[in-house]
Amino acid sequence: MNSFINYPPFSVLLSLYKKEDPEYLKEALDSVFAQTVKSDDVVLVEDGRLPGNLEAVVCDYESRFPALHVVRFEQNRGLGVALNEGMKYCQHDIIARADTDDINHPDRFEREIAVFAEHPEYDLVSAWIDEFIDTPDHIHSQRRLPEKSEDIYQYGKHRCPVNHPLAMYRRSAVERVGGYQTDLFPEDYYLWMKMLKAGSKFYNIQDSLLAFRYNPQTIKKRGGWKYAVDEAKTQWRAFHELHYLSFTDFCFNVSIRFTTRIIPNRLRQLIYATMRKVAK
Repeated sequence: MNSFINYPPFSVLLSLYKKEDPEYLKEALDSVFAQTVKSDDVVLVEDGRLPGNLEAVVCDYESRFPALHVVRFEQNRGLGVALNEGMKYCQHDIIARADTDDINHPDRFEREIAVFAEHPEYDLVSAWIDEFIDTPDHIHSQRRLPEKSEDIYQYGKHRCPVNHPLAMYRRSAVERVGGYQTDLFPEDYYLWMKMLKAGSKFYNIQDSLLAFRYNPQTIKKRGGWKYAVDEAKTQWRAFHELHYLSFTDFCFNVSIRFTTRIIPNRLRQLIYATMRKVAK
């Protein structure tokens, strides 16, 4: 830890769903509490009632880490709602998102909060992600993203410009554009588009700071007519309401994305694998 940097305080925000694996949750929480720069405010939202084995893990960490504050909701209302509600419980304006099945590198918070300390003009800082299968040593692929805000703005017109599980952002900037859009999917992509269009400055650290648990079944879940239609709605609003996309951008994105969603899963997996290799 660099003792010469005056790090601003920040909260950590996680959302937990009943289908999470208890062992994955332990690894994720361990990685949050083992950071070189720690947060004094870790907010965990239980998005609906949890099974006993998951609740036991939460209670164990709640008893051992005073910084952990658990917000329990009886009903599952989806990630966007859970994060919007969870932000209300965060004590600090800067919030680090974290997922309950990924493993943060030990210096993730330190490197991200250092950017905020040195560049107060930024509203969001993120980084690259290593996708792994089975163990973090088995890296499957890497999600690389552009560094500077101008390039991020252009990149966001065709692909999601931020790795959400690594995002650290100013709550004030998120709330200024209305927070996560709970009636659109994916919720985070539309939020980034709203923020960029509103003038927020982003920065992506050009290094991987997270081990992301890759599951080939995830690609299967990203297919089907419902997913395709939901994504088309997001693109339409980005064009029609935000004016972030041109009509040409909208048509191009929908044609590519819609086709990708409705093709057979095996072919979709091949396309994703090719995209990841190119991104390396």
